[in-house]
Amino acid sequence: MAEPITIARPYARAAFESASAAAALAAWDRFLSRAAAWVRDAQIEPLIGDPRVPPGQLIGLLQDLAAAGVPEGADGAAAGSGDVAPGSAPGRGGGAGGARAQPALSAAQLQEEQRNFLALLAHNGRLPLLPAIAVQYEALRAEAERVADVQVSSAQALSAEQAATLKSALERRLGRAVRLHESVDATLLGGAVVQFGDFVVDGSLRRRVERLAASVTGG
Repeated sequence: MAEPITIARPYARAAFESASAAAALAAWDRFLSRAAAWVRDAQIEPLIGDPRVPPGQLIGLLQDLAAAGVPEGADGAAAGSGDVAPGSAPGRGGGAGGARAQPALSAAQLQEEQRNFLALLAHNGRLPLLPAIAVQYEALRAEAERVADVQVSSAQALSAEQAATLKSALERRLGRAVRLHESVDATLLGGAVVQFGDFVVDGSLRRRVERLAASVTGG
């Protein structure tokens, strides 16, 4: 059976192509991350796939909730079988790299495209994949905009100066704009671990202790 990330891929690409063609990358990013948070909400999740809930009603509810924001305490999108038929991509066609961007959509047109996308997911039984779709869409957008989303885990929260220095150094190293996603991990003891895709710098004190222990034991 295909992994969720594999099943989600064509949907993320379809959403990205529609958003790119309509110059609405940020709007679609916001919509997908919010919808992804709602499908994991304790009150909404049981409604998905419930035969007693009319699909149109569920789609309308999800769209309204996504427009309003995210559930209290949610952090946005979590982290795909090509059952998206050719030509079934939501809204306008055209890839990010080839088609000329069309005039920006009106709010009503954008909402209609997003509703059609939710309807496609519901029809194919793929609404639970929205978190994976949102994550992959964000990666496609970041690549198109030459932005690197870098994960930074540190033993203590970075100061504004430390974050700015690290960001500047990473932008020189990676050759693109950098967005830092910071988290605190007390088990690192000190220092930080920086990761962007396969690029990893482990400058944690824990790692230094492990290397020292290995050298002492001959491991």
